[in-house]
Amino acid sequence: MSNWSGDSRVRLGNDTKFKREESVLDLVQDLSFVPASRIGAAVLTDAQIAQYNEQGFVQPFDVFGADEIADIRSFINGLMQTMGEAGAYGINCYQARLSGLYDIATDARILDLVQDIIGPDILCWASAILSKAPKDPKTVPWHQDASFWALSPARTVTVWLAIDDADERNSAMRFIPGTHMRGALPEAKTTPGANIFHKGTANADEMGAPFTNALKAGQISMHADMLVHGSQANMSNRRRCGLTLRYCPPTVQITDAAWATGVEAILCRGNAGSWVTHPRPDNNDITQTQSPHVVGNN
Repeated sequence: MSNWSGDSRVRLGNDTKFKREESVLDLVQDLSFVPASRIGAAVLTDAQIAQYNEQGFVQPFDVFGADEIADIRSFINGLMQTMGEAGAYGINCYQARLSGLYDIATDARILDLVQDIIGPDILCWASAILSKAPKDPKTVPWHQDASFWALSPARTVTVWLAIDDADERNSAMRFIPGTHMRGALPEAKTTPGANIFHKGTANADEMGAPFTNALKAGQISMHADMLVHGSQANMSNRRRCGLTLRYCPPTVQITDAAWATGVEAILCRGNAGSWVTHPRPDNNDITQTQSPHVVGNN
């Protein structure tokens, strides 16, 4: 698979393309929210687009039927079992390395929904299998995704695909509605060992009542990259596993060359702009490849 190299070259197949490393450093991060347009929306209703714009998320959407999600769950379970302890909580950014993940990320039913938020040119630049085992005491602290990323402007929409049923009892993700419009919020260090991340949004509990992102297996939600969200400990007897897919339009640019070394984008629909993208991989065996070095993906 291609990757960014230290001499500012990008390999794609047998071709070597040269890029100015400085170009990604010239950008100042724009973390402001720009509402999705209702013009040209094909799937989402005006009310759903208004909810995304005003609250920062919209859900639930039925995408995969019972048989389909059972097959996807079997695939995901196989990846986690093969990875062992290294894949017990998260398996990051194999969308350009495993055909099974590539095919989920490029499923037209997901892309039709995403297109109504970010437009017809769609890149998937990251993915993550996120699993919380039964009785897992760790929390995911309140945070804004884009604070971990070197991207500008903040136009990524995250799709959460429920691999298992997710509800309040088994630690479904929670959103604080409207916080995506507040820009970058103050952060604070978290308690070591008790949290998945080393930092989180400060005083988030004072920002409003949380919404529990309850989903049935096979359903998806979509949320904005600056929306404050997190999840509590899973004290139930049920696992909670989901697949996150990060989509953005090509107007988004990487702002840090070192961070770019962990990004392997795939073009899902339309035009890739200046992004280097990767074709559908022939491989679907996780033992025959590895994830790129992902810096700061959460």
